Amino acid sequence: MSPADKNDDKTPMNHLLAQTLGQLPDSPGVYHYYDKKERLLYIGKAKNLKNRVRSYFRFTPELKPNPTLSSRILKMLHEAHRLDYIVVESEEDALILENSLIKQLKPKYNILLRDDKTYPYISIDERESFPRFELTRKVQKGRSITYYGPFPNGGKALLDALYDSFPLVQRKNCLREGKACLFYQIGRCLAPCEGRISPEAYADIVTEAKEAIIKRRNLTALLEKKMHQLAGQERFEEAAELRDRMETIKKLALTSPVDLALDTDLDIFAILNGDERGVVVKLFLRHGRIISSTFSYFRHTHIFDENEAYKQALLEYYHIDMPQLCSTILVAHDFTERKEIAATLSRRFDKKMDILMPLRGPKAKLTALALQNARELLKKEHSHNIIEQQVADLFELSTIPYRIETFDNSHMMGAATVGAMTVWDEEKWDKNSYRRYELHERDEYGQMREMLTRRISDFKTHPAPDLWILDGGQANLALAQKLLREAHIYLDVIAIAKEKLDAKAHRAKGAAKDLVYSKKGIVELKPGDKRLQWLQRQRDEAHRFAITYHQNKKRREDTQLSLLGKKGIGKATVKKLIDYFGSFESIREADLDDLAAVIGSKKAEILKKK
Repeated sequence: MSPADKNDDKTPMNHLLAQTLGQLPDSPGVYHYYDKKERLLYIGKAKNLKNRVRSYFRFTPELKPNPTLSSRILKMLHEAHRLDYIVVESEEDALILENSLIKQLKPKYNILLRDDKTYPYISIDERESFPRFELTRKVQKGRSITYYGPFPNGGKALLDALYDSFPLVQRKNCLREGKACLFYQIGRCLAPCEGRISPEAYADIVTEAKEAIIKRRNLTALLEKKMHQLAGQERFEEAAELRDRMETIKKLALTSPVDLALDTDLDIFAILNGDERGVVVKLFLRHGRIISSTFSYFRHTHIFDENEAYKQALLEYYHIDMPQLCSTILVAHDFTERKEIAATLSRRFDKKMDILMPLRGPKAKLTALALQNARELLKKEHSHNIIEQQVADLFELSTIPYRIETFDNSHMMGAATVGAMTVWDEEKWDKNSYRRYELHERDEYGQMREMLTRRISDFKTHPAPDLWILDGGQANLALAQKLLREAHIYLDVIAIAKEKLDAKAHRAKGAAKDLVYSKKGIVELKPGDKRLQWLQRQRDEAHRFAITYHQNKKRREDTQLSLLGKKGIGKATVKKLIDYFGSFESIREADLDDLAAVIGSKKAEILKKK
């Protein structure tokens, strides 16, 4: 072996990368770096793939990383083994594809922000004679509607407060009924359904309510007055409800010392990275006032990249179906691709969009306020010795697992086979993200494979979490790792196997000696270990969710069996049908010829009779 060959053996990236680097086109595109184990390390985009990717390297006297690069990229390049790329038509296409793939595939060295939600707005259609305020997350096409917001938290409380404080039409169907109801009798509606108030007088009330959405001090004063009245009448539960509503409304926005003295709309973004994780703070200023604010944490990354963080945050938040669009965005840091992102958003919305980093004046005070709150949130987070950090340290996870998906399946003698996925997010259950799976494989290993494969295929629209927890042992762990490796997705996996006594799962609370499987191997923890109990809690919630779904499905299938039995279709025939068609729904939808091919024409005709 020549010295050069020996060098290639020590740095295997030389041969594979040199080969790809020589083939790169002068086109825009997206590139992917992989390590020796085919794990995805990094995704980037380029206006010119050849120039951008070659800039990572020095080519003489041998291929090696460019020493002028950031420590984060240098660390990644030392792990890189090969490179792939995708050619696209424009730099904007590359930007959008890069962002989508980062969310979907979770590369090790990319920043990964939380998926931004569509925040609710309060809307009103004033073309109606007696309009109502409603909460919405979508643009209502074909209608001229005014939107107020967004309200990441507390929008429902604010809407309820409007209807508590102003005599508006309380329900959608009130006007259709044409008769004054209880709301009129208790003074919460002026009965426009009976013509007791004119559209012009009602419009004056709507104007007051609209002002209260922005200037909420008067609204909370009205609620406080009503709260004291209820307390004086010893209606304490109703008074407590109003108190809680007031507190929610007060927390909607940060108190700002900044007075713009202008009728200005601005969105303000500040992003900071801490020791354990980073935070994104958003402030929403409308008509010169901060009307709401929100924040979200993102996973700890090896080395923070400000440009990547702002780029993801802005592309994620500003999507095509926003009910209300603010054309001026303030950012707390001047990131590299600021002008490029502004141009992309301008084209996306067919409207001029500005992304500014103010250095002085009232706008700079707004970004400073956002940064101040980001620092406080990171300080608060750092003060907690969170269990997720302890789990990450114990199992040598690549990141602190703030969002976890846990999988379990359930069946009874092969009947009503189902799978379940539960989601733990930011120290609470995210029940809106729970998923149920109707499974068709016969064995538990096949069922887990079917469930995980379906979840991986869904990563494009619902990005991967920080951690998977599987009910089961080494076989399920190896299965998940194989499926993720084949999909080039970088994701930590833990499997937890129930302790078995006399071949039966032992579930004594606080005393189960379950085994935990990870890339470290088998980890056995004492029953009282909080890390084990945290994992058991995740697994048990998935088991509960799976069992509930299984029981409901089994009940439906028992009903179907009973109905088939009344038609004279026996259990053996039902088994043939289920084995062939997979489910009762498929049996119902099958045509006569398909049924006849399985159970004969006579029974098929009986089955198709109503």
